[in-house]
Amino acid sequence: MLSQLLILFGFFSLVLVSVYWVNRAIRIFDNLIGGGQTAWVFLEFTMLTLPYVILVVLPIAAFVAAIYVTNRLSAESEMVVLQTSGASSARIARPVFYFGVIVALLVAALAHLLVPAARTELAWRSQEVSQDITARFLKEGQFLHPSTNITVYIQRITPLGEFQELFLEDKRDPMAQVTYTAETALLVPGDDGPRLVMSNGLAQTFRPETGRLSTVTFDNFAYDIGGLMDPSTQRLRDLAELPTPILLNPSEQDLANSNGTRASFLAEAHGRFARSLLSIFVPMMGFAALLIGGFSRFGVWKQVVGAVVLIILVQMAANTTEEIARGDASLWWTIYLAPAMAAALSFILIAISSAQRLRNPFRRDKEVAA
Repeated sequence: MLSQLLILFGFFSLVLVSVYWVNRAIRIFDNLIGGGQTAWVFLEFTMLTLPYVILVVLPIAAFVAAIYVTNRLSAESEMVVLQTSGASSARIARPVFYFGVIVALLVAALAHLLVPAARTELAWRSQEVSQDITARFLKEGQFLHPSTNITVYIQRITPLGEFQELFLEDKRDPMAQVTYTAETALLVPGDDGPRLVMSNGLAQTFRPETGRLSTVTFDNFAYDIGGLMDPSTQRLRDLAELPTPILLNPSEQDLANSNGTRASFLAEAHGRFARSLLSIFVPMMGFAALLIGGFSRFGVWKQVVGAVVLIILVQMAANTTEEIARGDASLWWTIYLAPAMAAALSFILIAISSAQRLRNPFRRDKEVAA
């Protein structure tokens, strides 16, 4: 039974991760490729989002695998054979519990190690991409706005990276609005940032106060585009990037360098532990719910619906307790109420199934004979 759970868990995980990942990859593709980035950057970003996608999908895949395996064993009367052979509901549930522990270990590794590392790298790469002024220029035939009050138009970009028929309007100084036009231009690196070197062009300066327009022709002119980028500021780290030990005991500097409070720090840390614990009992709930009601030729669709409803209730409890914990640092313990609720429901359902068998000791034999 454990081997079947693991095989189907791997299958459902692969399917769900693929679907979820493709949806996220489409949004990333629009933002990056549309912003002038390369396919390699797109691949790097999608790979960095993969650990979080797997973290979200694993409990769902575990629940679906438990439901599928239990339903198949029940439909093929293997569950009935196990029960009539003298195995109790708790004994039959043992491989499901082991399966939940395996899933919980995977979730813990992702939540405490892989996801924070990937989110940190993704945040830094996103900041680098957002400050890549070169990528903002590498579009031809479009009016671009790489910064506030800056407009750029490039008619054509040659394979060597040369800009042909360039238009640049700089309205950052309301007292002197400058418009540059050039036959050709190149982006070249400089000590204090990239520069746009324009050749064979015209600079027109308009002063609204006087209404005068002055023009200057030039053979070569270097325009500092490093100033188009926003001034570098210290990036506030997201809580999902921080290691669990820092979240459990944050210093004043950690609080200042992030966008969270002490309560949100504790909620994030304990939420990682609670997510792992919940992963143990999610498949247990699915399995135990299908034991209720016994064998039926009409299937166990009612039990499946009941299991889904229970999972929804547990998830709602998890969301509610997380919000409570984020509002008050002393209430961090409420996060563990959702795993406790899932564990209690699992044990209650298994106990109900055992009680049903005790009340009807010959029921299973009749069902097998039928």
